[in-house]
Amino acid sequence: MRDDHTPEYATLFADVAATGRRLTRGEIARNREAGEEAAREGHALRELIGSHLAAVKSAWPEQPLTRRTTLDLLAAVEQSVDAVSTGFERAQRLAVRQEEAERREFIDDLLYGRSDLGRTAERAERFGLRLSQAHAVAVARGPRAYTEADPVPQQVERALIGRFGDRHILLTTKGGRMVCVAPGDQPEVLAHFAKQAFAATGGGQATIGRPQPGPRGVVHSYEEALSALDLADRLGLDAPVLHAVDLLVYPVLTRDRQAMEDLVRSTLGPLRASRGGAEPLLATLTAYFDSGCVTTKTAQDLNLSVRAVSYRLERIHRLTGTDPASRYTLQTAVIGARLLGWPQNDF
Repeated sequence: MRDDHTPEYATLFADVAATGRRLTRGEIARNREAGEEAAREGHALRELIGSHLAAVKSAWPEQPLTRRTTLDLLAAVEQSVDAVSTGFERAQRLAVRQEEAERREFIDDLLYGRSDLGRTAERAERFGLRLSQAHAVAVARGPRAYTEADPVPQQVERALIGRFGDRHILLTTKGGRMVCVAPGDQPEVLAHFAKQAFAATGGGQATIGRPQPGPRGVVHSYEEALSALDLADRLGLDAPVLHAVDLLVYPVLTRDRQAMEDLVRSTLGPLRASRGGAEPLLATLTAYFDSGCVTTKTAQDLNLSVRAVSYRLERIHRLTGTDPASRYTLQTAVIGARLLGWPQNDF
């Protein structure tokens, strides 16, 4: 370590021994600046303190000292070491804040594709990702919004590192949700992330996007995972883990919104004529199709008798002219109604 990181103790000790003074504001400021510079140069605090103590030993007066003089000298050393440590820690805090700001900027660029893709790929290696290969993104939510400083994301991160070590994984938070980016050829990483997130949140839900190549692929996989969460809300899907690849049919069904609205209106519109409106019959159809068209299971899920369910299905048949057993058109219309929020949202 350079000598200018330690004060001139020989001159200082002579003055303190003669006057009993403490360090001046200027001396304290210079020591703080020395600590900051040492931190910026990459020195360790232990190394810095060690060099100071070595300088104290070298400069300690050889003549016999009174107890008062010894205490004055030690007080000056304490002030000096405290000032140097304060400067060192201040520089470290600034460096950490800068690192956090750069990391957040990188994460925004990575997930939203706002920056030059080449620059994003270059910066990615600093944060442990190699964007030349395919990546997949998982998003997990819990009962409340999370930040990286919260215990839940930290718990999940410790579990991932403990299981997989350094496998070029990035764990962060965005919009109150936990986000994990992992190599596309390591699906076990995201599966473990989803499992740990479910346990840590006390029953949250995770969605996993498909592996996609390159920097832009992270954006696409992240958007797929977010879309899967939105579909889970609209369709009432409560599975702990959902894979975007298993939900691709739903975006396809709603790609032509006008056509889907027409299908829902023409197929399910007659249910409005039923006593109590369309909602009970639509709920019956939803449970019926979710059960695989098993009447007894539908009755259990709805807390109804099998006879009541059969009556509702017969009522639906009379109103719509469509037999639920020939279910493709009717089931597609039911899915469309759930996606579009019908009949609450009329169109």
